[in-house]
Amino acid sequence: MDSETKWMEDYIIHHAQTGAALRTAYLSAAAPTIAAAAQTMAAILNRGGKVLVCGNGGSAADAQHLAAELVNRFRLNRPALPAIALTVDTSILTAIANDSAFEAVFARQVEALGQPGDILVAISTSGRSPNILAALRTAQERSLSCLGLCGASPEAMAPLCHLLLAVPHQSTPLIQEIHITIIHLLCALVEQTLFPHLQPQGGCHAHL
Repeated sequence: MDSETKWMEDYIIHHAQTGAALRTAYLSAAAPTIAAAAQTMAAILNRGGKVLVCGNGGSAADAQHLAAELVNRFRLNRPALPAIALTVDTSILTAIANDSAFEAVFARQVEALGQPGDILVAISTSGRSPNILAALRTAQERSLSCLGLCGASPEAMAPLCHLLLAVPHQSTPLIQEIHITIIHLLCALVEQTLFPHLQPQGGCHAHL
């Protein structure tokens, strides 16, 4: 085994061990908040509201992942649930960024699509993304519920969120790994809450 390969293997093992410890400790501590977020989301969907989701970079991918699981399915074959990722329409995004500012790319969409009783899920590993904070402010003004996912610096997002899940770590990859776990848990809990008579199915979306 050459030294470069050994270094890579050590890196993998350290990442796995650090991530496992963080996941176990954080999810155990945050379980009540995650459950409350799932209850809130399920109640909004049950009343005919919808889920709007936004994030930048890897968090944009997480936003699209959450919307896809709700619209299509997670573990249950059930009716589609209304969710929109505000990260996917390049014409809207570039028009707003060009005519106004990149800070407004999500807020403007919340203004257009958000209705009282909907929920905005805002994802920012730094907790300080200007366009995420602007979207949350607009959501509050329009009487949406606000769920935030961030990292170890929740100070900017906290006043703008009804519920906030802040992962206490400085590593963006590890924060994102916990965020996607939270997203999977929310999907599973929402499905089971809204469709308790259905049983999970196998296949590629049998995540949990």
